Amino acid sequence: MTSRRTRDRLVDRLIAKGISNPRVLDAIANTPRHLFVDEALASRAYEDAALPIGYQQTISQPFIVATMTEALLAGVEKHTRILEIGTGCGYQTMVLAQLVNLVYSIERIGPLQVAARDRLYDLKIRNVYIKHGDGFAGWPENGPYTGILVTAAPKAVPEELYEQLAVGGAMVLPEGDKNVQRLITIRRTANNYERSEGEWVNFVPMLSGKV
Repeated sequence: MTSRRTRDRLVDRLIAKGISNPRVLDAIANTPRHLFVDEALASRAYEDAALPIGYQQTISQPFIVATMTEALLAGVEKHTRILEIGTGCGYQTMVLAQLVNLVYSIERIGPLQVAARDRLYDLKIRNVYIKHGDGFAGWPENGPYTGILVTAAPKAVPEELYEQLAVGGAMVLPEGDKNVQRLITIRRTANNYERSEGEWVNFVPMLSGKV
């Protein structure tokens, strides 16, 4: 269940679905997804499927994690610091931590934030900072960020996140209501923001406040 061969089979499925960045594929292969789900679901950890993690939240499908990560890396010469909105169980966070210098992650649900922080510490991930907070506000004191990745769907991109994106950086997020969502990539140039649309997706809604 947790063998390298099992993880490699997942990577093979991702390649078959179009993921091509070798750094992203290596990060997925090196991330022990079974440690990010409840023990009762560990046998399903390397399926290409979203799974519940409690509090009406899910661990994202590996294909979506890989797709968003690949989009975040594309066209950016070097990521120095990433802002992640929605830590969840910390799976996407660990994937990012293997690819960039620093990850700042925000989770609005207190018990998830604590569990993710402890899990990543146990896995010896030392370049991640996680706080309990409202993702709509971002984390301005550590910005600007060369990349912003959002793992819940706002109806429209929060203005605060535009402001915290560095020139030359990229932001990837699902946008839409509970019925229709699409992955969006926003790139900030010296004079403007360039927007492109990707996969149709189904994320939990992005909510304000913290609990």
